[in-house]
Amino acid sequence: MLERAHLAIVREVDRRGSLTAAADALHLTQSALSHAIRKLEDALGTAVWKREGRRLRLTQAGQHLLGVANRVLPQLEHAEQVLGQYAQGQRGTLRIGMECHPCYQWLLKVVAPYLAAWPDVDVDVKQKFQFGGIGALFGDEIDLLVTPDPLRKRGLRFEPVFDYEQVLVVGRGHPLAGLASVEPAQLAGETLISYPVPIERLDIYTGFLLPAGCMPARHKVIETTDIMLQMVASGRGVAALPGWLVAEYAEKLALCPVRLGRNGIAKQIFLGMREADNGIDYLDDFVALARAVPAVPGAGGKTAPPPRPRPRRQAR
Repeated sequence: MLERAHLAIVREVDRRGSLTAAADALHLTQSALSHAIRKLEDALGTAVWKREGRRLRLTQAGQHLLGVANRVLPQLEHAEQVLGQYAQGQRGTLRIGMECHPCYQWLLKVVAPYLAAWPDVDVDVKQKFQFGGIGALFGDEIDLLVTPDPLRKRGLRFEPVFDYEQVLVVGRGHPLAGLASVEPAQLAGETLISYPVPIERLDIYTGFLLPAGCMPARHKVIETTDIMLQMVASGRGVAALPGWLVAEYAEKLALCPVRLGRNGIAKQIFLGMREADNGIDYLDDFVALARAVPAVPGAGGKTAPPPRPRPRRQAR
């Protein structure tokens, strides 16, 4: 059976031009190399070289084998290099699951410098884990979960990356726009716009309306943040969103944040990951960078050193 060692022999003899030089390159004695060549030719049932004085010349079969060696060996060597980088946490695809609809804009600010710092690590963002992020982590479908609602389970760890306040966002011409805060009963006549998330996962319901026994007049679901806030700005409804996101959009839309209750609703964004992945450099550095990049300039976020720059590795 043809083996990698046979291909290496054919390539080195051709490169070095003699058995002695090839044996040195392969860390073999000349007699061991000669024996390996005879064994290869016996196994193939055909000659690979012809002797011409002190030189070896490849036969037609040998020329074909050399072409195979020149194609296959670089691929195997590159594969070993890449696998070594995986083992050292220097290469891979960082798969991120999102349980936070409005966090996508913040995530983009993290991904850009991260890709620059880790040229051998790709990033893939999956937004279909709003209802099963924990299962996706346990099932090895994602490596990081962005969530405001961590579920503490054995085998997982959750790292807080920044704090924020959930606020009511209304149009600037809305009757509630001038208030310092609102109470649940004041939303009884409103159209509440939210992402397509079950009520039991929406803070505006679980932490504000339901404990007070109140409900909005209507509940409308919209998938995209841009359309949701356009609707709010045009007076078609109100929404509950992170304060940092409202501040970002308020620069271009007629929006006004209002505190939910006298004390507000304090929240955090967490990055969840498997404990078994502790110590993987490119995961740890993503967490460090996520803490260093606030949702909006000058807002929230914990300070942390940016990820260590990594030299780009050359593929063979």
